[in-house]
Amino acid sequence: MIELGKISHLRVLKTVPHGVYLDGDNLGEILLPTRYVPNGCEVDDSVKVFIYRDSSDLLIATTETPKVMVGEAAHLKVSQINKIGAFLDWGLMKDLLVPFSEQSKPMEEGKYYVAYVYVDNSDRIVASTKLSNFLSEESFYFKPKQAVNMLICGRSDMGYKAIVNGTHLGLIFKDEVIRPLRLGQELKGYIKNIREDKRIDLCLQFNGQEARDELSEIILKDLQASGGVSTLTDKSDPKDIFARFKVSKSNYKRALGVLYKQKLIVIEKHQITLV
Repeated sequence: MIELGKISHLRVLKTVPHGVYLDGDNLGEILLPTRYVPNGCEVDDSVKVFIYRDSSDLLIATTETPKVMVGEAAHLKVSQINKIGAFLDWGLMKDLLVPFSEQSKPMEEGKYYVAYVYVDNSDRIVASTKLSNFLSEESFYFKPKQAVNMLICGRSDMGYKAIVNGTHLGLIFKDEVIRPLRLGQELKGYIKNIREDKRIDLCLQFNGQEARDELSEIILKDLQASGGVSTLTDKSDPKDIFARFKVSKSNYKRALGVLYKQKLIVIEKHQITLV
């Protein structure tokens, strides 16, 4: 089945002065305007196209690839705002509408927002910044330690919200943030925990026992190389910790705790000493 807002390979049915018509199967014949017709294109050729609606809401095809497709979210810039909503630049001639009713907060021209793209009840491709209406905040199949792709989509007092593998919403708590994050940033991460209410906790590094043991060994070697003393304590600035060990402050503190329990170090207010 051919879907609106997705890429398909369609067969050329006929040529006309203003382009070629493609076999859209369940969607009927779809025009590919002349400016997008590949050189030497003939009847029965297959063409890779994206299907959407033009400014007159007619089905149309393009060989251009948008920045985001139906069923996906992306960080996009508002190109203009008018009486029906905000319009996002998604890489095609016709901008992508975010109706006022689908804006989590009033959008401003020139600013960037993370938006989810879908087909509405009027069969139009539109977008929404109300992400929780389309992405689940509960998980029944993610597992701790699982590697995932994340798109940073919001910030709160607790930390950063992220879209997980394009399908779910999760939270990176502040103490797990080992470097500055920005809205729209794409990065790799891990499932840290699935709470009792099935909400998803994320982390940029997984701090399991193996990781703690490895970090503890690295800290010991660093202490030995520094004459047995380090001023990088569990009270140090997270940026200083990350600069030396490339880990979060919480992971560093846990590793220090392992060494302290093993009586390999003494933790003082301003320094750590190797026993």
